Amino acid sequence: MPPLLIRHVRLVHPGREIATDDLLVREGRIVAVGSVVGEPPAGATVIDGGGRLLTPGLIDLHTHGVMHSLYESGPDGLRAAARELGRFGVTTVLPTIVPQIRDGWLENLAAIAAAIPSVREVSIPGLHLEGPFMAIGGAACPTLPGDLDLLERILAACGGQLAAMSVSPDAPNILPVIRRLRENNIAVFLTHTRASVEQTEAALDAGARHATHFYDVFYAPPETDPGVRPVGAVEAILADPRATVDFIADGVHVHPTAIRAAVAAKTWAGVVLITDSNIGAGLPPGVYDTPWGYPVRVAPETAARHATKGTLAGSALTMDRGMANLLRWLALPPEQVWAMGTLNPARVVGLTNKGRLAPGADADLVLWDDNLRPAKTWASGQLTYEKTHG
Repeated sequence: MPPLLIRHVRLVHPGREIATDDLLVREGRIVAVGSVVGEPPAGATVIDGGGRLLTPGLIDLHTHGVMHSLYESGPDGLRAAARELGRFGVTTVLPTIVPQIRDGWLENLAAIAAAIPSVREVSIPGLHLEGPFMAIGGAACPTLPGDLDLLERILAACGGQLAAMSVSPDAPNILPVIRRLRENNIAVFLTHTRASVEQTEAALDAGARHATHFYDVFYAPPETDPGVRPVGAVEAILADPRATVDFIADGVHVHPTAIRAAVAAKTWAGVVLITDSNIGAGLPPGVYDTPWGYPVRVAPETAARHATKGTLAGSALTMDRGMANLLRWLALPPEQVWAMGTLNPARVVGLTNKGRLAPGADADLVLWDDNLRPAKTWASGQLTYEKTHG
C-alpha cells in the first residue's frame, strides 16, 4: 500500500479542535499530522482536500443492517452490508444481531462470527447481540431470564468475536450474566427495561457501563403514589458518572431535547450516536423483507416500522445523516459533536486506535463534501468509497 498524503484539510480532532493541516498515512496508520514539509514520500498518493473537513471514520455500535442487507442473515449478509458502509462514512461497526433461540440459530451465529476476518471494507471488532436476556421485548427481541449455561453456548458460538451484549437490568438473574460478560471483556449495554433505580444501580455495579438506544424501550416504573413521578432506569443512568448513553438521532425515536438533556448530564464525552438501522436504511422509501417473518416499511420521516402493525422496528438512519442532525440540533462546538460518532463510541468498547487523528492511530478517515456527505472514505488506509458524481 503506497503512502497517502492528504493536504489542505480541516482536521477534526474530536472533542478538542478543528485545525487546518496535512495528514500522512503509511501502512494503514497515521504517521504524521501537521504541515508536512518538502516533497511527498516516494510513490505517495497525494490528495488536495481543498479546505474540506477530514474526520476520523464513523463508528456504529448498534446497527442491524443497511440497504438490502441484514447482518444476521448470514455471512453473505455480513459481507454485503460491510461493502456499503463506506458511502455513509462508517469505518468501524458492531454488527447487531437479535438472538432467535431456535434450532440452527447458534450455528448461524457461529458462521457469521467466523466470517468477520474475511471482511476488508470496514473494521469489525466483534458482534453486538441485542438480547436474549431481556425483560421487555422489542420488534423481535426474546425475553429470557439470565442463564449462564445459555450464555456459555453463545460465547462458544461467537468464538471470541463478541464485543457487546445488550441486556435488561430488570431481567431475572441478570447480574451473574453481566459479571461473566465483563470477565470476558465484553461490553454490557442496558436497554429494553422498566427497571427501578435499585435494579439499574445493581447492574452498573456489576459492570454495565452503557445504555443503548436510550429513551427507546426505557419505561418508567409503575406509578404507585398518584402525583409522584416514578424514577427508574433513565434517571439512574443519567445520574451515574460511570454510564454513557447512545441515541438514534433520526428525530423519530427520540426528541432532540432528550439528547440535549443527556449532554447536560453527561457532557459531550458521555453521548454516542448510533443508527439501530434496519434493512432499507440508505435506500428510497419502501417495503423490504426481513428474516424475522414480517416486512418493514422504511422512510426517513417515520423510521423503520412493522409493515402491518406500524410499530417501530429499527431505523432508516445512516451515520452520516445522524451526524448532520446532531450538528444541527446541539449548541456545542462542532468538534465535540463529531466526537459522538467517532471518539466516544471507540471509548465505549475500548478501541484505543480508533476515533482520533493522531500518529499511531488507524487511518480510518472520511473526507466530507460541502453538503456533509462522504466524498472519500478510508478504512485502515484503504479507500473503501469515493463519490463519483454530484
